[in-house]
Amino acid sequence: MEFTIGGRLEVSITPADVGKRVSVRRRTESGGTGAQFTDVVGVLTSWNNDVLSITRKSGESVHIVESSLVAGKVVPAAPARRRGPAASFGELAVVTARAWQPVESEALGDWRLRAAGGFTRRANSALPLGDPGLPVGEALDRVREWYEERGLPAYVQTATGAEGAQELLCAELERNGWRREVSAEVRIAALAPVGDLRAEVAAVRLTREPDAAWLARYQRFSTPGPHVLRVLGSGPSVWFATVPGEAGAPDADPAAPPAAIGRCVVDGRWAGFMAVEVAPEHRRRGLATAVMAALARRALDEGASAAWLQVEEDNAGARALYDGMGFAAHHRYHHYRSA
Repeated sequence: MEFTIGGRLEVSITPADVGKRVSVRRRTESGGTGAQFTDVVGVLTSWNNDVLSITRKSGESVHIVESSLVAGKVVPAAPARRRGPAASFGELAVVTARAWQPVESEALGDWRLRAAGGFTRRANSALPLGDPGLPVGEALDRVREWYEERGLPAYVQTATGAEGAQELLCAELERNGWRREVSAEVRIAALAPVGDLRAEVAAVRLTREPDAAWLARYQRFSTPGPHVLRVLGSGPSVWFATVPGEAGAPDADPAAPPAAIGRCVVDGRWAGFMAVEVAPEHRRRGLATAVMAALARRALDEGASAAWLQVEEDNAGARALYDGMGFAAHHRYHHYRSA
């Protein structure tokens, strides 16, 4: 990382650069061998009382004492992706939200308050995609009240790591006592290569609604009530994939939990993949690949050309699988919970 200007280090950023992407170098504690330095790149979210706050693309906030700075400058947005479809944060934010539609929603300016009986944070969080029409602190108070009225914890879903994302809002949430609880990557890829994947497994069954067996494998709720079915069935064009418990054996019990399942929402050029789960005893047999490929082929038939999915940062197995399919990170999203 190059900071020198005319052969010397320079701090060329000021508090007026809050909201811009910056790169800084700071002096850290000496380890006994002289000064040590650390570089930080991210959005400058505040500069108060001689302390800078920078939010990295991961959502991590770094606080830096001004006197420790040895170099700093404004830098352009991260380079454009070199593979996969072109996509803006704004487009993906809308598409991913349509795949997890709530049972109840209410507008707060350009923010959307969403509730679905507590099933999945993605349908039970405020989605802030613009101006709430109030000062942020007042808007957050309204968010708390709205969820309290419904007996639900208050969450706000934000994003970092893409042009036009919400690092400034993340910092404001932290200043107001909200804490980041879950982070995940939004990954995208070309759809056709996913549809071309092959796995040695019996045919994957595709349906428009999840049956009892599918729901038995998708263990993300205690009881699959109407609110769960409504959220799972939401989206412009929804498909559910099932691989029977014996991977297609003719005598397989149709009511038994499947060996693997998946869900896909087709929305214009986008196909979103979610709820891809494989029973522990059936893993490492290519079933997740078979499910993804079958859903991708159906989405291609409906005119989609690009794919997206969401994967939590600590799910190493899924991340490796999606790496092999050509999915690359576009941005990260986070759920902040009110203290």
